[in-house]
Amino acid sequence: MSKVMLAARAAIVLLTLAPVAHAAQRSNADDAVALVNRAIDYMKKNGNDKAIAEFNNLSSPFNVTSDINKNGDLYMFMFYANKGGVQVVHGKNAKIPGKDVIDMRDADGTYIIKEIIKACNTKDGKGWVNYKWPNPVSGAIESKQSYVVKVDEYCVGTGIYKP
Repeated sequence: MSKVMLAARAAIVLLTLAPVAHAAQRSNADDAVALVNRAIDYMKKNGNDKAIAEFNNLSSPFNVTSDINKNGDLYMFMFYANKGGVQVVHGKNAKIPGKDVIDMRDADGTYIIKEIIKACNTKDGKGWVNYKWPNPVSGAIESKQSYVVKVDEYCVGTGIYKP
C-alpha cells in the first residue's frame, strides 16, 4: 500500500475518532461552578459594567475556549433577576443581549428563562436548572444543566451539556 493511501486511512481514522474524543471532554458541574465563581470575582473586582462588556466579548476567557474553559463548551449568560427576561449577556451570540427572552422555551416546552430567574430568586440565590439546548460544539439539541447565581440585580450563569 502506498504512503499516500496509508496517510489517507490514518486521516479518516483520526477524523472519525475526534468527535468521540471531544465528547469525553465535556465540562462538568465543577467546571460550571468554577467559571461562575470566577465571573463573580471579576464582577466584584471590575464592576458590573466592565464585567458585562467582558462577558459579551465572544473571545473572552469566560466564553467557549480558554484556559478557564478548557473544554470549549461553556459560555457566560446573564439576565436581570427582577426585570422580566431581558438578557444582559450571551457569550455565544452577540445578537441576543438586550432582548426580552422571558417566553423562550426548550424542545420540551420548559420556560427556560423563567426557571433560571426563579432559581436566582430563591432564598439561597443560586441553583441548577435543567432544559434542552443546542450544544455549541456538537450542534445537536442536548440536555443541559445550568448553574446560576444572583449577583446584585443580575442572574449570572453557565451550563453543561449532559451526554
